[in-house]
Amino acid sequence: MSEETLLTRGSNVINQSNAFEQKLAWVRERAAKAAAATMQEACPDVSSELSNRSSRALAQLRRKALEAAIQTEKTLAETPQQLFLPGFEIGAFPNRLNRSSLIAPIARGSRKFYRQAVMVTRGKCVLEYTGEQLDEADGDLVMALIAFAQPFLFGTPVVLNRKQLLRAIKSGKIGSSQYVWLHQSMKRLREATLFLEVRKQDGSFHYAVGKMDSFNILKDVSFDGGSETYTYTLDPRWVLMFGNREYSRLDWGKRMQIGRGLDMAKTVQRLVATSADPVQRFALDDLKAQMQYASPLRKFREALAAACKEVERLGIISAWRLEESTKGKPQLAMWR
Repeated sequence: MSEETLLTRGSNVINQSNAFEQKLAWVRERAAKAAAATMQEACPDVSSELSNRSSRALAQLRRKALEAAIQTEKTLAETPQQLFLPGFEIGAFPNRLNRSSLIAPIARGSRKFYRQAVMVTRGKCVLEYTGEQLDEADGDLVMALIAFAQPFLFGTPVVLNRKQLLRAIKSGKIGSSQYVWLHQSMKRLREATLFLEVRKQDGSFHYAVGKMDSFNILKDVSFDGGSETYTYTLDPRWVLMFGNREYSRLDWGKRMQIGRGLDMAKTVQRLVATSADPVQRFALDDLKAQMQYASPLRKFREALAAACKEVERLGIISAWRLEESTKGKPQLAMWR
């Protein structure tokens, strides 16, 4: 057989082999497409079933988490707690509340009523409040009630003579008008309800108060006219808000010396006490909102200057000035 004939036959074998491989590839491709089409038809049902199972599992987890949170807060609200603050005296208050508009130097007269309103706060926290706007005198009363309750378990009744209470927060003669004010303020605090959620610097959850079980500033209060005493109970969750040393301690003697009509100076004292920084700066727009000051900025600057002069006079701060920030915004700078 000639060499040419062998080459021709070899070429035919190679060509047949190539044709077979091409045919096999075509069959595989068709099979793959058919399988893919089958999967596409079947997958919606499978995906839907998996999605339904996942949704049901997630809903169950959320329900269990909610039930656990409700039970946890209920336990905290009902279990008496001891508030232990080294060197504790009247004038201690949680920083988160001192930096908020919960208590503000409002003008006398009718008060704004809030219903689940989001209050002005600083830092990573949310404060919702229902009740009448509280003023600095109300704030003094709350701090006094916390101080008198400190030897007892929070969540248990405390009996306190009303004159003894007023002498702790009022200077001068105590008469009928002071007793009327005290009774009205106690009612305000009993009706006041708040929700506070605090997060850490990294944004993770820290704690919440009043989310599942309502939190009243005064959990319960009653008055006995015969003995002239109030019996009041503070919610045990106050202890939570004082935790991790997140509270301020005011110089109460200096606070009682703040002049009449200068409640804004009391707000400044509370605010500057929330930080140990030797120099503190606050944007005027933020301060104006926190202090619930409705008049124009020009008048606010005048009132703020008078307040700063007062806290400087009493040695609460060593110096202050109104200045512009690096962004050209008006701000208050204070030196401790």
